[in-house]
Amino acid sequence: MSLARDLADSVFTKVTTFDAGVVEEFTPVTSTANATTCDMSVGTNFSHTLTEATTFTFSNPATSGKTSSFTLKIVQDAGASGFAVTWPTSVDWPSATAPTLTATASAVDYFVFLTSDGGTTWYGFTAGQAIA
Repeated sequence: MSLARDLADSVFTKVTTFDAGVVEEFTPVTSTANATTCDMSVGTNFSHTLTEATTFTFSNPATSGKTSSFTLKIVQDAGASGFAVTWPTSVDWPSATAPTLTATASAVDYFVFLTSDGGTTWYGFTAGQAIA
């Protein structure tokens, strides 16, 4: 019997303990026609290097009553174009104010999002800005 197992469709119905670190995929997303999607069915850690102004969509969160969360690393282009990002209207930011992205060349801004109502409301938090 092999200890390796694909858990992609597994459901844990009780507290599960991991005695070592958890490794997750880091999924790059790209924009097409000024649109970028973070799809929870393919990952929970996303990166996006801006190549144009873009509007984000968050898709496939867990159903209401369960929690989905993800991180998003946004990198400005090397030319410091200062591309704008439009967030989904479902994002609730602290003080109802979306953050202003760092506009310098190759600057890194990190965000965290979570929902427990199937994506009706996403709580958005700035984890760090102007990191690089």
